Amino acid sequence: MSNYVTTPIYYVNGEAHIGHAYTTFIADTIARHSRLIGEETYFLTGTDEHGQKIEESALKNKKSTQEFADEISATFKNLWDEFDISYDQFIRTTDEEHKKGVQKAFEVMSAKGDIYKGDYEGHYCVSCETFFPETQLIDGEFCPDCGRTTSTVKEESYFFRLCDYEQKLLDYYEAHPDFILPKSRRNEVINFVKGGLHDLSVTRTSFTWGVKLPKSFNDDKHVMYVWLDALLNYITALGYGNDEKNMHLWPANIHFVGKDILRFHAIYWPAFLMSLDLPLPKHIGAHGWWTRDGEKMSKSKGNVIHPKEVADAYGLDNLRYFMMREVPFGQDGDFSQRAFIDRINSDLSNDLGNLLNRIIGMSGKYSDFHIDSKDVEKYHTKELSEMKTVLDSLDEYLDEIRMHRYLEELWKLFSIGNKAIEEHAPWVKMKEGKTDQALATVALIANILAKASLRLHGVMPQTTTTIAGALGIEMSTKHYTKLIKDDALLAPFVIQKVPPLFPRVEEPLIKEAPKAMLEAEKPKEKKEPVKEIVKNEDNLIGIDQFFETTLKIGLVVEAEEVAKSKKLLKLQVDIGEEKPRQVVAGIKEFYSAESLIGTQVCVVANLKPAKLMGMISEGMLLAAKDEEGLCLIRPEKPKKIGTKIS
Repeated sequence: MSNYVTTPIYYVNGEAHIGHAYTTFIADTIARHSRLIGEETYFLTGTDEHGQKIEESALKNKKSTQEFADEISATFKNLWDEFDISYDQFIRTTDEEHKKGVQKAFEVMSAKGDIYKGDYEGHYCVSCETFFPETQLIDGEFCPDCGRTTSTVKEESYFFRLCDYEQKLLDYYEAHPDFILPKSRRNEVINFVKGGLHDLSVTRTSFTWGVKLPKSFNDDKHVMYVWLDALLNYITALGYGNDEKNMHLWPANIHFVGKDILRFHAIYWPAFLMSLDLPLPKHIGAHGWWTRDGEKMSKSKGNVIHPKEVADAYGLDNLRYFMMREVPFGQDGDFSQRAFIDRINSDLSNDLGNLLNRIIGMSGKYSDFHIDSKDVEKYHTKELSEMKTVLDSLDEYLDEIRMHRYLEELWKLFSIGNKAIEEHAPWVKMKEGKTDQALATVALIANILAKASLRLHGVMPQTTTTIAGALGIEMSTKHYTKLIKDDALLAPFVIQKVPPLFPRVEEPLIKEAPKAMLEAEKPKEKKEPVKEIVKNEDNLIGIDQFFETTLKIGLVVEAEEVAKSKKLLKLQVDIGEEKPRQVVAGIKEFYSAESLIGTQVCVVANLKPAKLMGMISEGMLLAAKDEEGLCLIRPEKPKKIGTKIS
């Protein structure tokens, strides 16, 4: 059995941030686990380097486009190497082999009748690298995804017959309900396709930085649309259009992507593959975004998280564990040093690290560090049964990429171990002369640590390798098969001393700029004299007080129900900032989550963030409620995202 795992290829318009690291950590976790259990595994990552945006960025930086792409691509590769990411290939879309594969695919699609030449007149968003029909624009000008101004494009183009695949895609989604993970994102893709697909312009003539058409087309002025070029990397990396030496690994088991590019991977990519008569990937896994201390990250706020800085301060494995344990896959996550420290001190130091320290100490005192499992089954039947139940439950969570549940369940093993020590009290047994029972408990804990480490290896490879060395085993398929699949116990061994794995952290290790400093860095606004606000008996306010409230037009880009709440919906609302805001609204009784996606709302945009059921809410929606129910206040016709209401 083979397992082909990919990250998206990262766009070279900026260096790697915490979101890139999160995607890469998850893919690396799955790849490492796959290798450990003996599967043929291929892990692909890389960089996306073509398109108008790269050409423009290079010009701004006064560099050649290739030089600019080389420099940024190298920052990604160097960081992944420093993080010991176990990729098998780092692909670049400027690689010659990739270009040849893309040209081959274009020829195959054309021969099938799925490519035709025509004239394109429409609107193009450089930021999103996407074309939009005028019916989808806001105010006939602005991108419906990011709110930025689009360019009017009129040029000759080659088109892909995307509309011919509308029903085929819907049929595939119906037949493969786990194609999109988490399953909660499936409906948004289905609803988009049901809304009608349009043929896709797949070449451009207004810039030159891209893959040229095959020579057989004799049409040098065209370069391929960046998303056609980029998506094909998943098969060109395996040799498609060249020697095809690794094409036996196709289809991919899972493509990991951010939720902002799910549409391209779940609609365009499957349609391209159908045109090429290639099987579709088994899963598309779309994760959420990361905020910091409840706020969106931006350079202007000075709160951008640099993954290397965090890993250097707290430890790479600790960072991997925190990011996968802290947030359910698919949902947005919040990075705070306090939450990180709590995980280190509680989960890692108290539960895992302390358990190893205790058996090293006890075995040294009771048996000169020798540990033997010969009496474990005799004295610890209950604990062995509980351990097996936990181990047998883990694959389901891993298969569905429910990493937080996988780790939550796995941590039950350490609870079993710590509880066994307290209940059986080896130090008491030694005083009572029951040496066999005391040593059996120590051996039980060693087996729990060994089996748990094998299942934790993908997440924390450095830590588990250290634990395995202390326990006399290796992180290998041989030991995985013996201890996990065959449910055997450890052979007699001499435990090795190791320094404490997770020293407690008392204070944040990364200094953050004080809020006062961040405020001082902001451009100072000219202060107007404070005008006296006169209230009368009717509680009227002055116009100045009214304008202290900032109201903006927002677009609901995501919506989901809040579990265990009868009233709350969690919305992601784009108000023209770098990322959508999370708004938790008590409107579930009046609106379904699905009905709100793609609609415009009025947002109170300058409220202090508040917590509702543990979730950060960064605004409030305007609504009116009477005896007939509640309705949202909305603009009469679509307006530009972020437009101020006055």
